Formats: sequence, structure tokens, C-alpha cells
Amino acid sequence: MGSEKMRMFPMFLVVVLCLWGVSTEAEYLKYKDPKQPLNSRIKDLMGRMTLEEKIGQMTQIERKIATPDVMKNYFIGSVLSGGGSVPGPKASAEEWVNMVNGIQTGSLSTRLGIPMIYGIDAVHGHNNVYKATIFPHNVGLGVTRDPELLKRIGAATALEVRATGIPYAFAPCIAVCRDPRWGRCYESYSEDHRIVQLMTDIIPGLQGDLPTNSRKGVPFVSGKTKVAACAKHFVGDGGTVGGIDESNTVIDYDKLLKIHMPAYFDSIKKGVATVMVSYSSWNGKKMHANHDLVTGFLKNKLKFRGFVISDWQGIDRITNPPHMNYSYSVQAGILAGIDMIMVPENFGEFIDELKLQVKNNVVPMSRIDDAVRRILRVKFVMGLFENPIADLSLSDKLGSQEHRELAREAARKSLVLLKNGKHGSKPLLPLPKKTSKILVAGSHADNLGYQCGGWTIEWQGVQGNDLTAGTTILGAIKKTVDPTTQVVYMENPDANFVKTSKFSYAVVVVGEVPYAEMFGDSSNLTISEPGPTVISNVCGSIKCVVVVVSGRPVVIEPYLSQIDALVAAWLPGSEGGPGVADALFGDHGFTGKLARTWFKSCEFM
Repeated sequence: MGSEKMRMFPMFLVVVLCLWGVSTEAEYLKYKDPKQPLNSRIKDLMGRMTLEEKIGQMTQIERKIATPDVMKNYFIGSVLSGGGSVPGPKASAEEWVNMVNGIQTGSLSTRLGIPMIYGIDAVHGHNNVYKATIFPHNVGLGVTRDPELLKRIGAATALEVRATGIPYAFAPCIAVCRDPRWGRCYESYSEDHRIVQLMTDIIPGLQGDLPTNSRKGVPFVSGKTKVAACAKHFVGDGGTVGGIDESNTVIDYDKLLKIHMPAYFDSIKKGVATVMVSYSSWNGKKMHANHDLVTGFLKNKLKFRGFVISDWQGIDRITNPPHMNYSYSVQAGILAGIDMIMVPENFGEFIDELKLQVKNNVVPMSRIDDAVRRILRVKFVMGLFENPIADLSLSDKLGSQEHRELAREAARKSLVLLKNGKHGSKPLLPLPKKTSKILVAGSHADNLGYQCGGWTIEWQGVQGNDLTAGTTILGAIKKTVDPTTQVVYMENPDANFVKTSKFSYAVVVVGEVPYAEMFGDSSNLTISEPGPTVISNVCGSIKCVVVVVSGRPVVIEPYLSQIDALVAAWLPGSEGGPGVADALFGDHGFTGKLARTWFKSCEFM
């Protein structure tokens, strides 16, 4: 956006808001009166809405195509940023706010002025945004078994998301990953549903504490410093055969309820605003078409009163290949009970098809009304009608020092000490800060992108140190050791160099490269090269601690005898460097305990 347009934008916004206010003064509109009961506001607004306006509310589109004219002409109810979809490279909070407000002006200029709700994948902090605090991925947070920590992380994430003008986060993922070969296993807190249930305390962190008199299942979002949360992916996404992403979970009904459903019980009790449906199938039935579970169980039995949202092109993928029979996909998804469709691009096709199906009595009007009622309930509850336009009052919260200290604490508490000392030898850790010379080696020692993992700035993550603000493990080691200690960094040293350089000890940092979703599915779970070579060259020559940066347990057994100390750091985020250094050098102890099985090889799974 050019500087001249930027100067004109606030004036344009004032005009839109003034016109929005004029309509209120000209005619009393019950739905715009916050003093009215929630259900009265919903009923009043729905009574004024046309079919086109209702279907518009059920439509979520990508921000790249969400022009003010599109929002106005199609009555679009929601917009999202897909992974890596940003207003510009290294965009500031102000640029985000201006973009969101620009889209919102289109919504407010419609006949009824229903505000859109903007959503984003803030799955380990506000991870799409430059200089936001990147918290450890869930695989590490589960290790802490600390719901109070999760609640604080949720509150910090909500502030940073709101700082960019966004009121809705597609988090938390409450999958129970039963097979680490799954490429989304790092999004899961644990293979144990009881740990996943504990971690749902991130929801009141994101949304605010549920009032004591709240009815079960009714969504709750506490004002302008909180965001609507999204429990995902309903249900059984972590149980697919062989850990294949978007595949089939083969399990009987009782075990589905016992293993994969409990965290949804807790999420709904805590007032979660939305639930996202899984791409996966249960015993061959696509979840996006599963009326029995989405409507029969989630909505009717669990009394969930928020809205159910599809995943990205989720209804398209009901068929194989995707979009093969779009008319069927729309019918199956809507009749299953999905309220909002993450289209996200071909919105005209979706709107036209659903409108046709309603007019032909394929989809009953009662199903449309149920969806819109739920969407409006969330928008009213979170105060979106009273405060549709964002401001810059929270911009200083983005990547604040307080949040970085919290991320450091979380990274430290997510570490697991797997080995400390060879048989018959003294423990290697904690490492002495003052010594003559130490070696730091490995591809992950000085790579912020690697330690943040997937879903960071880009969908698949990025490598290197220019992606955002943070501190690498190497950087933190240099700050932690005594000024007289010489720190030598070599990514892939040869054995002769290590043997002849008279190092006191070595810190080797290796692991997986970033990935997301199906691109992370793996049949062997090995450490990326040159990791194994570095371990052999370094740990075969001097005392070493190996720090594994990965989204899941990886095969380490072949190298274990050479290693003096072994630490699982998972994907520790932007403050992972200081968090790891805190524990390596003894400023804090190791407190994390494995939240999932660490296998010897894939043959043992």
C-alpha cells in the first residue's frame, strides 16, 4: 500500500464507521444493542437476513482475495491467513492492523453491517508474524505437564494475535498422536490423552476464564485482549494407520471415545468457541462428512454451542481426488454439521452451489439457520459487533521481553535429559562455564529456523537466522559461558580436527529439518545428515552432550554408546537457545519427562 493510500485509509475508515453509526441512529436495531440478551440479538439479526447473507456468513476466504468489494458484495463472514500468508515481508503490527481493518470496512458497509471474523494459525505463538514470540511446539509443552504454564502461554499468544488486529486463532491442536511417523506429531502434546487434557488450559489463556454461571458448551471470549480459540482436529487425527497424514483411523467406537475424544470434553467445558474438523477418516468415513460424530456427538451429546469449521478445502477432500464431485462435497459437509467452510479461494462456486441446494430442498433451511446462529453467537459473545475495528494499543505486546522470558521458561521446562554420563563415569552435565576451549557443532546449533520448526513464518517453516527475532543455541552458549572460555563453532568438523584441538568438551546439536503436515510423514525417523556423521566425529573423540532438535522421537540407538549426555529439546522456538543453555550449564535443572514413547527403531512401533 502506497504512502498516499496509507494516509487516506484512516479517513476512509472514519467515514465507514460514521455511516455505520448513522444507520443505528435512524432505526433502533436490537441486534446492535449490547444491553439486549444474547439470544434476542441473534434472533433479531437472523430475522433480517436473506439467504445470500446467511450463506455469506458460512463462508471463509483467504485474505489474498478478500477485497472490501468482495466482502461487501458476497457478505463474507470470515477471512483467514493461510500458513505464510502475510500483508508483506516482515510486516509490522501496524501493517497487519491496517490490512485487517481494510477488509473489515467492506463487511461494515453491508446492509446489516455484520463484522467478519479474521482467523490465523497461531499454533506456537503468533508464528506467521515477524518478530512475534515463537513458543515451543506442543510436543515439547506436553513434556512440562504444566497446565498453568500453558494458560500463561495462551494469554501471551492472545495478546500478540490481538496486537495485529486478529481476534481468532486456530489453536490448540488437541490431537493424541499415537504414531510419531505422522508429520503433525509435533502439534500433539502427547500420546497420552490425560496429558492432552491437562494442556487444554491453554484455552482459558487464549479466551479468558469462563464465568462461574456459564452453561456447558456455550462459547466464551473475554474482551479485546483475548481471542476465540479452536480445538482441532475433530476427531482421531492422531490415530491414523501408519501415521499417514489425512488417512484412516481404524479403531472401535469405545476406544475412539476413550483415547481421542476426552480433550474435546475438557475444551467444551472450558468454553472453546470453535472446533475444526479433521481431514482424516474414522473407519473409512471422512470426518468432514460424518454427521453422527459432528452433529450427533459434538453438537447434540456434548452440547457444543460454538461453531464448527472445516479445514482448508476440507469439504473438497471428501472425495478422492479432491473436488471430483463438488456438489456432493457441499451437501455432505453441510449436512454433517459443518457451519463455516474454509473454502478458501473459489468462494463463488461454494456460495452458488449451497444456494442452489437450499432452493432445491437438498439442504434444509434449518441447517443453514443452525450454522448462522452459531457463527453469530461467537461474534456477539466476543464483542465483535461493539469493537469491529482494531487499533495499535497492543502493538508493544508483539514479541515483548516479558513474552520472550515466558518462552525461555517454556523451552527450558520442555527439555528432557535422556542420558547423563557413560556407564561407570561421572555425569557430564551440568557443563562448566569456565574452561579453556569448547566446541559447538551440528547443523542445528546456529539455525533459528531449525529450532522453531514448521508453521513458522511459512507453512513448512524456513531455515537460517533471518526469519524472525530470536536466539540460537550457539548464540546463547556464547552469552552463558565465562568471557575467558573460547567457543569454537564448526558445523561439521572432521574427527582429526576434534582430536587435535584440545577441546574441554563439545555440544553437538542435530535433528530434523522443518516440515508440516504430510511433508513430515516419515517411515524411518532418522536424524538428518550430516547429524550422524557429526555425532561420530565429535563424540568418538571427546566428551560430548548431544542436543536433539526434532518434532518427535528419532532413532538415536546406533549412536548412544558414543554419547556422554543426551538431551531432547524438541522444537524449542525463538527463545530455545537461552532455554537450552539454562539447563546445560546448570542455572536450572532438567524437569521435563517424556510425554511419548522413545523407541529404538521403527520396528518397535
